[in-house]
Amino acid sequence: MKLSRSASWFLLAFGVWSWVIWVTFIKNLWNDASGLAFDDAGDPTAYFWVHLLLALTSFALGTVVGVIGLRGVRAVRRGSRDA
Repeated sequence: MKLSRSASWFLLAFGVWSWVIWVTFIKNLWNDASGLAFDDAGDPTAYFWVHLLLALTSFALGTVVGVIGLRGVRAVRRGSRDA
């Protein structure tokens, strides 16, 4: 299957967006001072673990989508040089 140029760039942009959003989310979760992520003793709460798992899963899926987009962009560029 071949991806179009626009689909490849969209997937690559989505992958980069996922890195920015989810890394920022994890940093904010880690530095949470509201009491949701960590209890009074400083131990992680269920909220922390659930949201960390959500962020890591989304980060991994975004990475996979971005890699597919990158491969598509490279294939389109190779194809345009051969033509």
